[in-house]
Amino acid sequence: MLRIDVKRSLMKNLKKRRSRKSLSIAGDLMLAPLVVSMRLPLLASGGSTEAMLAVNEKVLAFSEGVLAAQMTLVKSTMWFWPEVLSGRTPSIFSATAAENYVHAALRPASRRVKGNFDRLTKKAG
Repeated sequence: MLRIDVKRSLMKNLKKRRSRKSLSIAGDLMLAPLVVSMRLPLLASGGSTEAMLAVNEKVLAFSEGVLAAQMTLVKSTMWFWPEVLSGRTPSIFSATAAENYVHAALRPASRRVKGNFDRLTKKAG
């Protein structure tokens, strides 16, 4: 009985953590239009360094996201047999692997957008 209650409690905490992570990434990515609107005057005034920085950051965020997503798929694949042998549903078959994949892919872009927003607000203010 205690074991079942502990498992339910752990599952609730895991779901809360996942939703917090999703909301954090979504909140950071919602800053993207603001970052674009703060960058446009800098680009219009001939800020070639800002343009190069923007392109460079996008390429880096994309490549980091692809690498992180691939690593989570490899991790899910590596855990397939240990999960099967322990009697659990493999995460590669459940939504857990897909959710981790999406979070890993979006996390670098989210960090870049938040960093750009902070940098540009300091520069403007």
